[in-house]
Amino acid sequence: MISKVLGSAMPRKNTSQLLKQLRLLMHDHNYVPQTIHAYVVPSGDAHQSEYIAPCDERRAFICGFTGSAGTAIVTTEKAAMWTDGRYFLQATQEMDDNWKLMKQGVPETLSEGKWLCNNLNPDSVVGANPFLIDADKWQELSRELHNGGHSLVAVMHDLVDQIWTGQPARPCKPVFPLDIKYTGATVQEKLTELRKQMKEENASMVVLTALDEVAYIYNLRGSDIAYNPVFFSYALVTHEEAYLFIDEAQCPSATKAFLQEANIIRKPYGDFMEFIEKKIKTEPNKVWVSNKGSHAVNEVIPKEKRLAKVTPVAVMKAIKNETEIKGLRACHLRDAVALCRFFCWLEGEASKGTQTEISAADKLQTFREELEDFVGLSFETISSIGPNGAIIHYKPRPETDRKITTEELYLCDSGGQYKDGTTDVTRTLHFGTPTQFERQCFTRVLKGQIALASAIFPTKIKGNCLDTLARLALWDVGLDYSHGTGHGVGMYLNVHEGPMGISWRPMPDDPGLQENMFLSDEPGYYEDNKFGIRLENIVQIVRAETPHNHRNRGFLTFKNVTMVPVQIKMIEPSMLTEKEVKWLNNYHAECREQVGKLLLQQGHKEAYDWLVKQTEPIG
Repeated sequence: MISKVLGSAMPRKNTSQLLKQLRLLMHDHNYVPQTIHAYVVPSGDAHQSEYIAPCDERRAFICGFTGSAGTAIVTTEKAAMWTDGRYFLQATQEMDDNWKLMKQGVPETLSEGKWLCNNLNPDSVVGANPFLIDADKWQELSRELHNGGHSLVAVMHDLVDQIWTGQPARPCKPVFPLDIKYTGATVQEKLTELRKQMKEENASMVVLTALDEVAYIYNLRGSDIAYNPVFFSYALVTHEEAYLFIDEAQCPSATKAFLQEANIIRKPYGDFMEFIEKKIKTEPNKVWVSNKGSHAVNEVIPKEKRLAKVTPVAVMKAIKNETEIKGLRACHLRDAVALCRFFCWLEGEASKGTQTEISAADKLQTFREELEDFVGLSFETISSIGPNGAIIHYKPRPETDRKITTEELYLCDSGGQYKDGTTDVTRTLHFGTPTQFERQCFTRVLKGQIALASAIFPTKIKGNCLDTLARLALWDVGLDYSHGTGHGVGMYLNVHEGPMGISWRPMPDDPGLQENMFLSDEPGYYEDNKFGIRLENIVQIVRAETPHNHRNRGFLTFKNVTMVPVQIKMIEPSMLTEKEVKWLNNYHAECREQVGKLLLQQGHKEAYDWLVKQTEPIG
């Protein structure tokens, strides 16, 4: 018998009154420069963060959808919300009937600009907070609206903030320096490299608005945003000076001493816009700012001085140094110990039917908390059984919590933040007897993961070019998945890190895949209201040994960093090629050798026996 949902379905948020209040403000010239006929509410904060603090969850507040990606638009008569395939099912469940779901990536779905042009009267005005939309997106939307006879204007007083009763305050938590034994480079060494690249581009100043870029360049970490060791700040670097804009209350004495020793000048967070506007006037050359930074920050830089493209820091951060590589590999091994212990424990508990998605996630966290240098989770654990697994970024809640049994597929996507690295791993298991269709789907997902992991490719090829490799086995039988295949991962920073990635979506800012970048390899397959399958490893880009080297470009491949076995019972061996069987057996042998040694050293004999069983050769 299939386990039932514990409790009732989560009620949808009633947004009728909120929309009424918002529409009134759209005509109130105390808050808008002129009457606007549509208002755009994006997902991010003033730093274009993917994961945001509660005070910045404006889109979730206005429409009820709580996923990490989406854009809400409210006109005088309609309300629509755009999100990608990870969240179609979740958005349908969370939004009320006031909202229309716009499925990004589906051919018939209109872009935000085209939809607005189709739904607005001639000469309409669209408003948006210029701090919450990146410069590229603002320009694209403005162009689409202009071509349709409309205009986009900046609304400096965010309208959602005006109607949000009880809006949380912006976090202001302590910031601390990260030791050189973890970073592998001093602040001065990083600034020297940054200034070298500035000189090559004839830039006299770099403006950093992304929180992880500020944290990286100054070797600082914080906790203003859950699961992400970042803090609210801006940075500004010239050839002679380095500034950090941060609230005074966030800097304990040790941090102040560290900043002083590194010759970093502290300024109040709230002074950033005024300071940069004045500072730009004294700079003779280009000002480098990310095109993914806010429109407001980009716009304050005169167009003739503005160098708007991916900052050097984004790429420096993505290419790990030797210390960071060592740390990332070490923390993934420790993390594998926790996961092997967890899956061993859960396998024994599933037949009892006493554990749920939430209790399992809590147990996994306790295993991680025992590990050296553990700081916290890298994101909220996706612990999902049966139909909940089909919700790609599902978050278990008391209203949706299901019992874990031997009758359904269990998908667990989880990760940890350690001082020497960030982890992210997904495994799908069945604690009973999977159906033939489930095994076939699982095996096709595995084939895709192996195909990508085994790929050899030219240096600096765009990740977009590799995405098909992970999908071919699914496409062969008319199946697919709606999310990207790979994202970068930080070194004790954000679990999703750019600017590179592997996806069916074009990534215009991808600098090309380069040695010592770390990415995920995570194909999947999802049957709505039935099950979800995803397999995710973190991989390191390394040099490939090839008999030729076309035009001395250099060729690369991937090396597995995640060391957690794939459940053998889910595999249909007859569907694997000899090469795929060899890859899997070699991977499992490595898992057994590296993780098994740690399990035995720490006295986890039961988990070790489980690991041995899970890594038996097939074929």
